[in-house]
Amino acid sequence: MKLTLTICALGGAALLTGCGSSSVAVAPGAPIITTTNQTMNDRLARTDEEWKKALTPEQYRVLREKGTERAFTGEYWNTKDKGVYRCAGCGEELFVSDTKFDSGCGWPSFYAPKDSKVVAESGDNSHFMKRTEVLCSKCGGHLGHVFDDGPKPTSLRYCINSASLKFEAKKEEKKSGP
Repeated sequence: MKLTLTICALGGAALLTGCGSSSVAVAPGAPIITTTNQTMNDRLARTDEEWKKALTPEQYRVLREKGTERAFTGEYWNTKDKGVYRCAGCGEELFVSDTKFDSGCGWPSFYAPKDSKVVAESGDNSHFMKRTEVLCSKCGGHLGHVFDDGPKPTSLRYCINSASLKFEAKKEEKKSGP
C-alpha cells in the first residue's frame, strides 16, 4: 500500500510539472539571478488588490501565484503568427515569434528571450523537481521555466504559460509598387 501511494504521488508530481524534467543548473533555493540592469526601484510594484483588478483570475494565478496552465490548453501554445509576446502583467516585450518553436510540450516554447535583460531566473524545487523558474524582470511575474533541451543556437527551451503572455501580431508592411 505504501509503495502504491508513493508511485501515485510521484506520478502526480510528474503530471503537475508539465514541461519536463531537464533544467538549467541553478543551486537549490538560489536567489533570483537577474539578467538585467534594473534596480528594485525600476520594477513595477503593485499591491495584490491592484494586480487582481488588472489581471484575469487565470493570469493572476499564473503570474502572481506561480501557477501553471494545463498543457495544450493555453491560447498561444500552437500560434504560428509573426509578432512579439509581451508580459500580460506589465507589457514588457519578452519574446519574438522568430525564436518560437514546437517543442511538443503543450506550452509556447522559445529558444531565447527578446533580450537577456527582460527575464530573470530563480531556482525552483517545487513538485519534487529541480527546475529554473523564469520571471519578468520588470514586474516579477512568473512566466514559466527554462530547460536545457532546446534547439540551437542556445540549446534552451523557455517553456512559458500562455496566461502570462499577450501576443501582438506584426503589422503587414505595405509594398510600394511601380
